[in-house]
Amino acid sequence: MTGQSSHPVGTPASMRVLNQRAVLELLRRSGPATRPQVAKGTGLSKPTVGQALLGLEQAGLVRPAGRTSAGPGRSAVVYEANPAAGYVLAVDIGRERIRLSLVDLGGTEAARCDERNRCRSASALVRQVRELADRIVDSAGIRFDQVVAKVVGSPGVADRNSRALQLAPNLPGWGRKGLLDELESVLGPGLVVENDANLAALGERERGAAREARAFVLVTVGTGVGMGIVMDGQLVRGAHGAAGEIGYLPYGRFDEQAVLSGELAPSPRGLLEQAAGAGAVVELAHELGLDQARSAKDVFDAARAQDPTAVRVVELIAARLAYGIASVTAVIDPELVVLGGGVGRNYELLIEPMERALRYLSPLLPTVVGGELGDDAVLAGAVAVGLRAAEETVFDRHVHTG
Repeated sequence: MTGQSSHPVGTPASMRVLNQRAVLELLRRSGPATRPQVAKGTGLSKPTVGQALLGLEQAGLVRPAGRTSAGPGRSAVVYEANPAAGYVLAVDIGRERIRLSLVDLGGTEAARCDERNRCRSASALVRQVRELADRIVDSAGIRFDQVVAKVVGSPGVADRNSRALQLAPNLPGWGRKGLLDELESVLGPGLVVENDANLAALGERERGAAREARAFVLVTVGTGVGMGIVMDGQLVRGAHGAAGEIGYLPYGRFDEQAVLSGELAPSPRGLLEQAAGAGAVVELAHELGLDQARSAKDVFDAARAQDPTAVRVVELIAARLAYGIASVTAVIDPELVVLGGGVGRNYELLIEPMERALRYLSPLLPTVVGGELGDDAVLAGAVAVGLRAAEETVFDRHVHTG
């Protein structure tokens, strides 16, 4: 979506569109303002601003927000961008849970839900996403066609040719051809599907631990292991959208001859993910005798209670994660590494042994911090992406119908 008008440049209609866009963008960026303040901020004349505001108000994109009371003379009308002009639906699909958030154009959350993912097929998961979307749209008291942007965060890489999500072994059937079309058929036009680690990175940059960072990575460690990369303020996706799939980094020693012979079947789950994901935490705990641990959370809870075996498991997992971070740092040289995900959020337990291991593995020592948004990181990134798209969509609807 370009946001360009169909009106020829230089015509009165095109100038009207440009002026309205300038006024609306100022109100979105700077907040409520009077007509003279808008004129000063945009450099447009007061009559031009008045016409633009009238057109935007008639289109439902701008609304009066009260009147000024300070200062001499008559009070002036204060205008604001209308947050109810459209809504954004953000969806975070994980192996364990499905989370949705509905926000207006001002970024205010209107509804949210968080459900366990009990689906065992792609079709069931697509249906559940639509059912949950209907539920929160209804609870917000709006129509589904008022949702002008939908952003889905999911493990894996969107393949535009097969219209599938590849490299998502933890979601059964998610690599099926045409899956993206199925999602679009239930959620409607304006759908963006993005890797969940990428969205989590954008979320932490928008309002989390990476607010000031220009070059950073977010390493998300949970059921899977992934990474979002931001360089010069932009997401790095790579040639096929797979940049950051660090679960597939080589890990540990391997049998060179067996690899060269071609006799080994490729693993759908990468070596680093097998070594450091949530499943590895439980496996390692059982190997060391912590038989009662049923989840990674159990292990970290026991480590907080100073159980010596659990503490040892955490140290070993931290060293394995340090191996992955050292590999990434040697290639990307980020100023910051943010840890997220169900395992990664145990930053306070992981950081000391991780830094010990990093000092051995590499002279390139990045600053490692814990994510600030927790479970909300993916939704925060999805909302940020969705708001930018929605602002263009609602304006374009006005331009072509106004």
